[in-house]
Amino acid sequence: MKRTILTLAAALITFGAAFAHEEHTAGDLVIDHPIARATPAGAPVSGGYMTIRNTGDRADRLVGGSADFAGKVEIHEMAMDGDVMKMREIEGGIEIPAGGEIVLKPGGLHVMFMQLGKQLEEGAELPATLTFERAGDVDVVFSVESLATIRAQMDGGMDHAD
Repeated sequence: MKRTILTLAAALITFGAAFAHEEHTAGDLVIDHPIARATPAGAPVSGGYMTIRNTGDRADRLVGGSADFAGKVEIHEMAMDGDVMKMREIEGGIEIPAGGEIVLKPGGLHVMFMQLGKQLEEGAELPATLTFERAGDVDVVFSVESLATIRAQMDGGMDHAD
């Protein structure tokens, strides 16, 4: 009986993770595997990562978003400035070229969830809205995962960019 319960629990966890990692589509845009970084209690910020593909013949631009669990959502990048890694908001957002894609991942482009209202716990699924210049508001569900899990997943095939 215990083995059956454990097997069922494992299947449900696997099903839940697969469901949370669905693609979201809006017009010509495909948002693949939106994930947010788990946080310790009291942390004020978290990052959101995903791949966004544009299957259309016109560019679009990710310009912002909103989430009930965050007071503010911005589009950020991390980049080296000499020997110092700096993070900053990208004014005007990120272009998704026609027929191309962008990859938001740790250490680079990402969605920044600020003024968190609660701890983001691994395994949670959090609804949010991404705002695009052309496609408008797109509702997505972010799966909350540890940084190690995020990096392993992105290095293991989610990162389609060269």
